[in-house]
Amino acid sequence: MQKLLVSSIFLYATIFPIAGTAMLSAATPELFSITAPVAQSWELILINAANPVPADYPLEFVTLSNGNKVDKRIYPSLQLMFDTARAEGIFPRVNSGYRSHSEQQELYDERINMYLSQGSTLEQARDLTSGWVAFPGTSEHEIAIAVDIGGDWVNSTSDEVYVWFANNAHKFGFILRYPEGKSHITGINYEPWHYRYVGDVATEIYEAGITLEEYLLR
Repeated sequence: MQKLLVSSIFLYATIFPIAGTAMLSAATPELFSITAPVAQSWELILINAANPVPADYPLEFVTLSNGNKVDKRIYPSLQLMFDTARAEGIFPRVNSGYRSHSEQQELYDERINMYLSQGSTLEQARDLTSGWVAFPGTSEHEIAIAVDIGGDWVNSTSDEVYVWFANNAHKFGFILRYPEGKSHITGINYEPWHYRYVGDVATEIYEAGITLEEYLLR
């Protein structure tokens, strides 16, 4: 079998501001004003701007062939998904898996600095960044059950990979975490490359056309 080629829910009554960041959007607090039962399984833990990574969250990794890491519990499904894609003529790669807190901080700071260099104020830079890079401590990459995927650019483009994953990832327990038109709920802009493992409920979420937030608030 070819190995991968790689380059708690806490719903608060109101959203709390993270130090040094802007609010995600006008619609976001409305979502988090709804309470929901605490998720009982690790697959359904909600990580977003209002629900940071628990301080005691346990991590056990599988290291992919380029050094990227994923939670060992999602690896069998991830490998099967990649093997199936390749058998159907689509050749994906994992561009990003687990990120440490410091790595997430570095990505966040880089995006802030990019906007500052383009003439944005610090407040504007923070607001723009929040839609693309999660504030450190609030990224799913920090719990190793999300991956950013793309094409290998030898046999498949990223757009080809995105189409295949959009139609098939749910069969393997993964969902498109940040769908188009849902940023007012997730707080993150459309990311066709970001897939999150949720297990058996993936097909239900996919068929309903909803986000993890919406599923958990049912």
